[in-house]
Amino acid sequence: MSDRIMRCITGDGAVMAAAVDTSDLVYTGAKVHLTSPVATAALGRLLTAAAIMGNQLKQDNASITLRIKGDNSQTGAVIAVSDSRGNVRGYVENPDCPTEYYPNGKLNVAKAVGKTGILNVMRDYGTGEPYLGQVELVSGEIAEDITNYYATSEQIPTVCALGVLLDKETHEVMLAGGLLIQLLPGADSTTIDRIEKNVGELEPMTTMLAKGMTIREICEKALNGFEVEVLDEMPIQYACSCSREKVINAFITLSDDDIRSLADEKGFAEAVCHFCKKKHRFSRLQLEQIIERKHLSN
Repeated sequence: MSDRIMRCITGDGAVMAAAVDTSDLVYTGAKVHLTSPVATAALGRLLTAAAIMGNQLKQDNASITLRIKGDNSQTGAVIAVSDSRGNVRGYVENPDCPTEYYPNGKLNVAKAVGKTGILNVMRDYGTGEPYLGQVELVSGEIAEDITNYYATSEQIPTVCALGVLLDKETHEVMLAGGLLIQLLPGADSTTIDRIEKNVGELEPMTTMLAKGMTIREICEKALNGFEVEVLDEMPIQYACSCSREKVINAFITLSDDDIRSLADEKGFAEAVCHFCKKKHRFSRLQLEQIIERKHLSN
C-alpha cells in the first residue's frame, strides 16, 4: 500500500491532528542518496515533517522548505521540500556520515544533526515573497525542533512525533511516519487536559504502524474522547520537480563565457539534481544554443 496522509479535526473545532505513513518515500529517499543509517533517520524524519506541514498549505502551487543545520553537524545541512499535497523530496549534505547509537540501541540522530543550530522554514505560496521563519534547535532530534518552531514562531501549541525504523541487519527502511497534533483557538482547559492525557498514552509512531494501525486509527487514538471528522486523505510520494528546462533556465542567468566554461575536456556539461541525482547532460553545441536562446529572449 502506498504512503498516505490524513488530516482530522475534532467536532468542536478545537484540535487538529494529521497522521502520515511515509515508509515508502523514506525508503526511496535513502536509496537515492545512499544514506548511512543515522542520515537515513534524519532525512526520513525531516521528509515526514515536511509532508505534514506541506499538506497544510492551501494554495495549489505552494511549497514548504525545511532546512536543519546544526553546529558541528556530522550530517551537514538536512533539507526537505514538500508541495501542498504532501509530496516531498530532500537530501543530506553528508549522506555517508558516521552512525552512533544511544546505549538503548536507538540511533543518535541529535549527535549527527547537532543539538544546537538553526531550523529554517520557508513557505512559498507562489505569489510574492516567501514567508521565512527561523528558530534555534532545541534537541536535534527533529520532532522536538518542529514542536518548538510552532510554539515559538507561530504560537500554536503543538505535539509532533516522527519515527523511522530501520532493519538492524540491512539498515533498510522498514517503517516511517509522523503525527502532528495542534490546539486551535477554541481549545479550553478540559480539551488541553484530555489531549495531554492522550499524548501520554501514545506509543512511538513506528510501533503503532508495526502493529498494523492505519493513519485514521492513529488520529483517532490521538483524539480519543472527541468526535473526529476527517478533513482529507490522499496518497503522497517522493517526487522531484527537476527538469531539463529548469537547468536551462538556470544556465541562462550566467554570462556567455560562464556557460561555455561549463563544458569539460570531453565537451560536455553535466548538472546533477541534489534531490533525485538525475543527470542532465549538454554538449558544446547545446550550450551555444542556450546562449543563442538567451540573447533572443533579451
